[in-house]
Amino acid sequence: MNPVSITKKVTILAVGLGLVTLSACGSSGGDDQGSGSGGSGTVTLVSHNSWAASKDVIAAFEKKSGYKVKVLKDGDAGSAVNKAILTKDNPQGDVFFGVDNTLLSRALDNGLFQSYEAEGSDLILPEYRVDEDKHRVTPVDTGDVCVNYDKEWFSERDLTPPKTFDDLIKPEYKNLLVAENASTSSPGLGFLLGTAAKYGDEGWTDYWKKLKANGVKVVDGWEQAYNEEFSGSAGGKQAGGDRPLVVSYASSPPAEVIYADPKPTTAPTGVADGTCFRQVEYAGLLGNAKNPEGGKALLDFLLTKEFQDDMPLNMFVYPVREGAQVPEEFTKYGPQAKDPETMDPARIADNRDQWVKSWTSLVLK
Repeated sequence: MNPVSITKKVTILAVGLGLVTLSACGSSGGDDQGSGSGGSGTVTLVSHNSWAASKDVIAAFEKKSGYKVKVLKDGDAGSAVNKAILTKDNPQGDVFFGVDNTLLSRALDNGLFQSYEAEGSDLILPEYRVDEDKHRVTPVDTGDVCVNYDKEWFSERDLTPPKTFDDLIKPEYKNLLVAENASTSSPGLGFLLGTAAKYGDEGWTDYWKKLKANGVKVVDGWEQAYNEEFSGSAGGKQAGGDRPLVVSYASSPPAEVIYADPKPTTAPTGVADGTCFRQVEYAGLLGNAKNPEGGKALLDFLLTKEFQDDMPLNMFVYPVREGAQVPEEFTKYGPQAKDPETMDPARIADNRDQWVKSWTSLVLK
């Protein structure tokens, strides 16, 4: 596989990130009203550009339910959520997938979803459950936003890669990190929230002043950061990227192995475990869905073992269902962080917009 192909494959790592165009894929046709099992019609999933699932798994759902699945990919997570809110009275689809814990309150406060407790909700691991009194969203997957490093770059210079947030502001790592804009990027926002969780309401601004002084480069989105600026990715190597540190995901190293040809024996990139922030992604039944019954069936499907087992190697995220299988490549090359930074969704809701405003003024101006 050539570097261009690898780059295309690796883009599915960016949960919540991608191009900003609207596209449709999957099956279409029939009227929008399904009739449940054995019925006919179309159920429409609206998502960010990183949605992916195996064709045979989708086909099995379509055969069992009687619904054809249509997918509308609507940009990165932030823009997709905002568009869904703006069109909530006449939504583009029946189910929205891809709002994460950094943006959840915005969707809930704007009444984007109607209540539905998906079949299998009792099997969701307790640490990922939210909104259990109203069941407006269903947890689907989780992942860690973390700084990745280029192993070869650090080895050639006999320099130990950073491990923690504190390390990133040390002089030996000056001008090495590329991060994403917290106002336009899901991992960029996750990284900001990670620093707020680590250093508190007052301390995070001082940290970012030091990080800025240490030469952090900020770009709009993950695609540019990882596949153009980062020296350790297949795409970055091709593009001549010169930053050996990048804000990405703990699941990025496995993709660099899986989609390489020939496959290396070890991942060319590593994860700074002390820089991680845990994200959880949710799906929900849109408030004015034209096909609510089809939407409910699709939400049930997202929690099945079949879909949860299939998901990691398609979207490079971890399942949230008890007993779901995690690929060996994940446990070997991209295990979940042992002690990631986390933040209560209510705290995110109370502070997110002001933090992003302050961050923008501090870092981009």
